[in-house]
Amino acid sequence: MDSSRREIAGGGLFARDGIIQQVGATAELPPTADRILDLSGCIVFPGLINTHHHFYQTLTRAVPAAQDANLFNWLKTLYPIWARMNPEDIFLSTQTALSELALSGCTTASDHLYLFPNLSRPDYEIAAAREVVLRLHASRGSMSLGESQGGLPPDSVVDTEERILADSQRLIQQYHDSNAGSLLQIVLAPCSPFSVTGELMRQSAVLAREYGVHLHTHLAETQDEEVFCQAKFGYRPAGYMQSLDWVGQDVWFAHAVYANPAEVKLFAHTGCGVAHCPSSNMRLASGIAPVTQYRAAGVKVGLGVDGSASNDGSHMLGEARQALLLQRLSAALGGASLSAEDAPALLTAREALELATLGGASVLGRADLGALETGKCADFAAVRLDRLAYAGALHDPVAALVFCAPQQVDWLSVGGNCVVEDGVLKTVDTPRLVERHNRAARRLLEG
Repeated sequence: MDSSRREIAGGGLFARDGIIQQVGATAELPPTADRILDLSGCIVFPGLINTHHHFYQTLTRAVPAAQDANLFNWLKTLYPIWARMNPEDIFLSTQTALSELALSGCTTASDHLYLFPNLSRPDYEIAAAREVVLRLHASRGSMSLGESQGGLPPDSVVDTEERILADSQRLIQQYHDSNAGSLLQIVLAPCSPFSVTGELMRQSAVLAREYGVHLHTHLAETQDEEVFCQAKFGYRPAGYMQSLDWVGQDVWFAHAVYANPAEVKLFAHTGCGVAHCPSSNMRLASGIAPVTQYRAAGVKVGLGVDGSASNDGSHMLGEARQALLLQRLSAALGGASLSAEDAPALLTAREALELATLGGASVLGRADLGALETGKCADFAAVRLDRLAYAGALHDPVAALVFCAPQQVDWLSVGGNCVVEDGVLKTVDTPRLVERHNRAARRLLEG
């Protein structure tokens, strides 16, 4: 799969120093290399790109009190638990989420970490990601508007705007790598309109543009947020962002479920991207994002698994499948005909996979990712097709990746480095990680 949407039967690729040099029929490739992977019997596809996550939430999956809550009540239930986290929790949860993502075919992930209790810092997440060896867009989140100031989060998990901006600048200067092939980029990401002030949003935008980094936040996830923004700021969520200079090619929003036609046009005209999180939006009964309308208007759309407390898993192929199914349900609920002549209006399996590859690369501003073509990073995944889940589907293996039950990958390459080999994650001792992670999760819930 490349920008021309080619599919090559019996194909292969040749990479040097982590960059693809040639793609085509296997017989056309150089006969020798330092390492040759024989992936006969596999489907090989671009590394998947996760545009929105909260790694720390792997510690609070399926919490009983939060299982049946909408977004605002879900947050109020979990904030006190998250306030107990420490630096080791940040490290362990990052490795857990990235390990899951790697086994699902993901090579690049953007994480939104926005609370830092008990001396936690983004540095612990960055250190953990370096060991797993996936590409990370570390979104330096923040919350400055506590309950005492009319915000949603408790005061115990917010910080001052001065400290937030100072640490944001430190992280950019210390870690951000804007070069092609970068394994680490920093993003500035005030959490949401109901947890930060407008002034912090403005100053974050100024700082991000001074250094040329991207901006990210939650937006228009629920109707509650829409009511909150209109009551507090006098704008709908998208209009509020526009008033703060939070629109442009360097901005992407998580969710964007509630966008009217004028706002869809605004996103398209200004170049804003959207991280579509179908599983989370269903889990919290938030709604269905207008992905079909976004795509038709030319809005950049990628996929995000979102937090593992609102999805309870981190599987990118699974998320592509959910996106396909949810948009088809949306078409039916909207009265769309399912006749043969209207079928092209339905999201296809290839379009869903494209959201997770080329779409995600566009949202993150990564021209070096998202496709298997000359000049791109050698990020790819491979799945064996002789497994039970694909029996009967080999007439269209590309569609099988999305339509059939989500599977773990057999191989995963990040810049030519094999992170998963024969179905085994090579960079992390997963049994030991699970043991430590479960112990940390128990401690948080027991208080």
